[in-house]
Amino acid sequence: MDTRRLKSFLKIVDTGSLTRAAAALNIAQPALSQQLQSLEAHFRQKLLIRSQQGVTPTEAGRVLYRHAQAILKQFEQAEADVKRSSTSLSGHVSVGLAPYSAGGTLSLALLKAARETHPDIMLHIVEGFAVAFSELIMNGRIDMAVMQGAGPMRGVSFQPLLVEEFFLVTPVEVPFPGAAQSAIPLAELVGIPLMLPSKLNFVRRAVDAAFNSIHQSPNIVAEVESLGTLRDAVAEGTGSTILPWSVACQIATPSRSVIRAISSPTIEETVSVCVSDQLPLSEAAVAIRNVLLDIALTAARSGRWQAPKDAAD
Repeated sequence: MDTRRLKSFLKIVDTGSLTRAAAALNIAQPALSQQLQSLEAHFRQKLLIRSQQGVTPTEAGRVLYRHAQAILKQFEQAEADVKRSSTSLSGHVSVGLAPYSAGGTLSLALLKAARETHPDIMLHIVEGFAVAFSELIMNGRIDMAVMQGAGPMRGVSFQPLLVEEFFLVTPVEVPFPGAAQSAIPLAELVGIPLMLPSKLNFVRRAVDAAFNSIHQSPNIVAEVESLGTLRDAVAEGTGSTILPWSVACQIATPSRSVIRAISSPTIEETVSVCVSDQLPLSEAAVAIRNVLLDIALTAARSGRWQAPKDAAD
């Protein structure tokens, strides 16, 4: 298979037009049409539908588009790895970090460690949600992601990094029994106004599951996706929230909000590094993954994070 034809096919789909794709590739449109015909003959499938509005991929075309992205990226990585085999590690590595978790907290540590140990690697950090990350990894658009959960998920594999505990962040004026350092049983949080992200967010799912385990429902008064808004709302006394330790520390405001541990049950979530189970990592990406593992091990020793049960001592 000529990789040039795959590149041309991607350009046609991306631009939605044979004319625009030909101009972008600096080739004649008849030649581009011939490449498309060769691809369709090879796969014995119609790959594009032409109309007055342009071209759109068929279902077979969409499948080829996803595979072509991954194939071309792997081919580029192979070329780069071969060229750099006799030099220090370098290249481009993309890492997705999910907000509302330790992933966001690890970003600065990852940047610093990568600059110190692999200064020739260009690190690209992307923030987003786990569902989008898994799709990007399977398509070869990003190399790895730090996200919640430990799988299984088709097309990707998970390596647990750490286990993060959830904490209550509440305005200082909200009274709770017991010493400030003592954990609050979850049952005592029934009825208090809570501000949480939507049900698409892992934080909300974890909190809902915990309340469900004691046959109760949380009193959700607002769904807030912005950490800045959540921080200000808690500080102003609008309500409380429940978040992983790393995020709770970010939004707690000295003298205006406090962090309390939760018990019976404790709410926890595994944070893992996720990679494709089909596409091999480049040497540079393997190096960055190892940096992530080292950072997570150090974080697990901080006291608020735990190492996964199957992690090496």
